[in-house]
Amino acid sequence: MTVWAIHMSISEKWAILFDHIAVMISMAFGAFVAGSSPEGSAAVVYPIFTLLLEVSPSDARNFAFAIQSIGMTAASVLIVSTKIKVEWQYIKYVSISGALGLIFGMYNIAPYIQPTLAKLSFVSIWVAFALIMIYQNYTSKVHKQDQLPFLRQSDVLILVFAGFIGGIVSSIFGTGINMLTFCLLVVYYNLNEKIATPSSIIIMTIETIIGFFYHHFIFEDITITSYNMWLSSIPIVVFFAPLGTYVMSKLPIKHYSFFLYTLFIVQYVGAIYVLRPSLYLQLVSFTIIVFVFFIFRWLTYQKMRK
Repeated sequence: MTVWAIHMSISEKWAILFDHIAVMISMAFGAFVAGSSPEGSAAVVYPIFTLLLEVSPSDARNFAFAIQSIGMTAASVLIVSTKIKVEWQYIKYVSISGALGLIFGMYNIAPYIQPTLAKLSFVSIWVAFALIMIYQNYTSKVHKQDQLPFLRQSDVLILVFAGFIGGIVSSIFGTGINMLTFCLLVVYYNLNEKIATPSSIIIMTIETIIGFFYHHFIFEDITITSYNMWLSSIPIVVFFAPLGTYVMSKLPIKHYSFFLYTLFIVQYVGAIYVLRPSLYLQLVSFTIIVFVFFIFRWLTYQKMRK
């Protein structure tokens, strides 16, 4: 915060705070969600920015990498320093493969995604996750585990593959690997949500720092729009992301999950209303929802057979 204040004074940037009040309010909410749930702040602010504030998908994605490198790092520092329990096996395998997927996606996938398709795909993935978690929490009676079992070679391959795909998703939206692998842990391995959540926060912290580094120093596509939004939001996320982590550590995760289900569904309905997608894009959205849901159901079935 000291470095930020000095930079704002030297560069005479204080006026931009008044130009980005909507962004700062959005990030207060987004950062709290990022610190208290298995999703990054981009899951909240990406649709707000692209659908309501008319920020381009690329600027919204780059801003997500930039701001999460501050907020989620602050949350991760709190997790490690207060010894909140995490699953380090999961973090190790998913972080490595996720970094490779992120870099691959930034070069080969993200540049070719159409803006409307990106927006619709984003909300479709999250509503599918909402359905998965609702199904898991209200129909499954399986006892939750406090740590992963001994990982066989097949388990390692599953985590590595999920991390790689999650990295590609993150390259498009600025978040994704955390939620995708969180669902894998909770649905497939029956890991306790309160352990899977801080673990996913640490993973997204690693991925978002890599993403920010690439976009700032290699691609050099951080626009003045993204940069000013980032500067305006730093003091917000430094406080609200760790606050969300603290609240998450003290309250049962299911109390917060109901709100997340509602948020995902409202995001999707709002996106459909604003975008008014063509029949083709509606079919793409439906396919994404069905595929993501049933791939996890299939994984759960395979796990139960073992």
